[in-house]
Amino acid sequence: MRLLGNPGCLLLPLLHGPPLPGLRRHRPSTLGPNRPLGTDGRAPQALIGRDSVEVLGHSYGRDDFTNVAPSVLAKVGRNLHNQPQHPVWLIKERIKAHFYSAYVGRWGNPLFSVHDNLSPVVTVEQNFDSLLIPPEHPSRKRGDNYYLNRRMMLRAHTSAHQRELVSSGLDAFLLAGDVYRRDEIDASHYPVFHQMEGVRLFSNHELFSGVQHGEELSLFEDGGRRSSHKQESHSLEAVKLLEFNLKTTLARLVTHLFGQDVEVRWVDCYFPFTHPSFELEVRFQGNWMEVLGCGVMEQELLTSAGAGGKAGWAFGLGLERLAMVLYGIPDIRLFWSQDERFLGQFRVEEVHEPICFQPLSKYPPLLNDISFWLPQDGGDFTQNDFYELVRSIGGDLVEKVSLVDQFTHPKTGRRSQCYSIIYRHMERTLTQREVRLVHEQIERTAETELGVQGRY
Repeated sequence: MRLLGNPGCLLLPLLHGPPLPGLRRHRPSTLGPNRPLGTDGRAPQALIGRDSVEVLGHSYGRDDFTNVAPSVLAKVGRNLHNQPQHPVWLIKERIKAHFYSAYVGRWGNPLFSVHDNLSPVVTVEQNFDSLLIPPEHPSRKRGDNYYLNRRMMLRAHTSAHQRELVSSGLDAFLLAGDVYRRDEIDASHYPVFHQMEGVRLFSNHELFSGVQHGEELSLFEDGGRRSSHKQESHSLEAVKLLEFNLKTTLARLVTHLFGQDVEVRWVDCYFPFTHPSFELEVRFQGNWMEVLGCGVMEQELLTSAGAGGKAGWAFGLGLERLAMVLYGIPDIRLFWSQDERFLGQFRVEEVHEPICFQPLSKYPPLLNDISFWLPQDGGDFTQNDFYELVRSIGGDLVEKVSLVDQFTHPKTGRRSQCYSIIYRHMERTLTQREVRLVHEQIERTAETELGVQGRY
């Protein structure tokens, strides 16, 4: 394995992006016609009532923050990461097997426990406040998340459970689950995907026991200052050892997944809940690809969880991202396919068995444009609002949505946008006639729900 230096500072994909406005006057409805339309005209049963949202057998009252769509709720409980022989499950099991075999406790049992069945419904406090994400941070916006109401939401990351697991007394654990984010539409983005993360905590003795004169060293120091290299409460010796242990652990994992000849590099970055923080990139097919984010856990987070006497690290990765790379899966929508031609390729006797995905027949795409004037008050329209509307109506028939043109009228100052929508069925050829029915529904609903004025 070859390690390269730090080329600069990046920001977590979860947390970057421009600030989004708060409440929108024209809010996509989760009732009535704004439901996914299959080409057979049927829609999945909505779990959203006029006054409440039902998820996994529990009812949550609606309010002005409710923005979850039936098409997204239909995915809750599918748990691809727990479906044997599914590619997401295979990647999870490969990572789990590595940690089970490489890290063993004093009595021969696995050091890391695994938790992959926690509910994706969490409080806003769990998802953000417990991770020290500031109240004004753009990652909290309605435009980026699926809220059941102002207090409850579908988790945007598995880190929402970190504090509760640390509070339960766990020092080393892996956590996997489905996460939900409103995002753009293309072959690598989907409103539901799966993450896996790991946490390890150390006492003073555990961290320094292998160091000469380790009994003289301490995790913490009084009167310390925060710098680019450490938190104010940590000693420099502790941070260097934690960082070394973290990077060694993850380098072993990446070698396990990609092979001995993989080339990796570490990139300094920023997360609200770790410091210092890093991203690990691997060189794959000639390009650098981000694989995971990690860092030394903020001591304030551990203190709030009742583990203030320990220090530790955490990492998180996307299971679909790894599966797409390692198995050659070209489109993230395929993970939700129930086509036997797809699923059958991953029925292997051993999780480490190499798999090279054989593409299904490539059905031709159909392209339709939509152009409209934005609300005259300039208001609260965001691109994510439109993407979510397209997803809620077109479902998985939509392969990609691109903003291809923007125009400002020189006299009136009104702004218009033009989007290109690519439709492609994963399992058969679509006709322009059936696509047009879906596209016209998008046009009508955009006007009534987003307050735009069509130019078609």
